[in-house]
Amino acid sequence: MLLYSIALLSYPYASRAVGSMPSRYTFLLLAALAVMVLGMLAQVGVQNTFSKYSQMRAMSGLTASEVAKELLRSNGSSVQVRPTGGALTDNYNPKAGCVSLSQSVYSSTSVAAIAVAAHECGHVMQYQNGYAAIKLRNALLPAANIGSRFSYLLVILGIFMGSFGYTVSMIGVVLFGAVLLFQLLTLPIELDASRRALDMLNAGGYIAIGEEESAAKKVLRAAAFTYVVAVLSAAISFLRLLAIAQSNRRR
Repeated sequence: MLLYSIALLSYPYASRAVGSMPSRYTFLLLAALAVMVLGMLAQVGVQNTFSKYSQMRAMSGLTASEVAKELLRSNGSSVQVRPTGGALTDNYNPKAGCVSLSQSVYSSTSVAAIAVAAHECGHVMQYQNGYAAIKLRNALLPAANIGSRFSYLLVILGIFMGSFGYTVSMIGVVLFGAVLLFQLLTLPIELDASRRALDMLNAGGYIAIGEEESAAKKVLRAAAFTYVVAVLSAAISFLRLLAIAQSNRRR
């Protein structure tokens, strides 16, 4: 997504001298590059934090999958827990009714693994309790999927379509607005799932108050930061597409 945005940044400069580059486009270019770097740092942060606290064994001695199963059972959920391939590919699929835990999480007794597993259980609880933000995001998903696939194409097509091109470009901008809104909703959903995870882990005594709890918070916080970056990326891409559409109108 962000790569598309950066590629489009060349458009308003194509026929301009360097000295006449508009400050708005320059700002958006620098912002897009900064967020790209931030995204790389966020991914490295997640991996390093998870790796660090994968060495800390939780006092309960239970594996992440065992903790997840107990959390789900104690909260009246029939959702299943199963292993999946890859690294940090953990997820909850409400359609399949299954929490999938990655290889580095499923059989691990570390605080990091237990925190990740509990986070996915937090998502289960959101669906079970009818969490409003989940319902709204799910309703927005079809529009967000269309926006992520066609918004850039429509904005680019609009550049070459004369006066009618502005309308086409703005349709692309509106569609991408659904992507931005989807990301904005995802952030509080992820933060809430982490809050629920910590509450369940503390209530069940799966992690010790103090060092283990602090470690779990750091793991979840590092993961949450990637969603902050995703929101920033979507916001910059939206502003970029809007700027191109508006410049189309002035031509």
